Amino acid sequence: MKLKWYGHASFRLTSQSGVSVITDPYNPATAGYKDFSEPSEIVIISSDNDSYHCNQHLIPGSHLTINALELAQNGGIWLEREIEFRAIEAMEALNHNEHDPDQNGMYRILMDGVHIGHMGDIGNALTPAQLEFFQGIDVLLALVGGHPTLELPDLMTLIEHVKPKLIIPMHFRTLTYKPRNTFWITNFLEYFKDSDVDFACSSEVEITPQSLPSQTRVLVVDYV
Repeated sequence: MKLKWYGHASFRLTSQSGVSVITDPYNPATAGYKDFSEPSEIVIISSDNDSYHCNQHLIPGSHLTINALELAQNGGIWLEREIEFRAIEAMEALNHNEHDPDQNGMYRILMDGVHIGHMGDIGNALTPAQLEFFQGIDVLLALVGGHPTLELPDLMTLIEHVKPKLIIPMHFRTLTYKPRNTFWITNFLEYFKDSDVDFACSSEVEITPQSLPSQTRVLVVDYV
């Protein structure tokens, strides 16, 4: 599979058969990242009420939209085009600085034999059930910007519990991201040895079961 990071919490995952999934599309006008120019067969959103995570209408062409929160509330499993989606309920930070917290969904995607975990927009320490939900993932798309998502020590608890083979950071402050309320990525990288961190120097990487490291590593991917 190929993985491309558009920015914020939005990725494009493309299977070997050519089916693509876009996660949590942002609004370029408010986020600062580029417009979406590529179509996708499937779009998955962590909620339908957050302008930084639910702009499926900005993806070109027609597509199936999966609402992870609704999926979590209605069985938690969806199989589409040989890609498996699983979801669990989550909540924004209970002490959110800007508004009352809203529900959202965290989700897992199984594509080409690779288990990918997306943390949605969770803002609190994970419950035992949420920790168990991520057990066995290969790739963690990790919220590393701190408040208003979960604090970094709480993220590290998840990482130490599930031991993903690859961590790809997202949802952090960059020179393009318009809001200035999140950490730079350096805050997160301080938790790791330099020898455990790789830089893709590209917005797109290829991931296969065979290419995954045997022990947890961080892969920093550029935004588009």
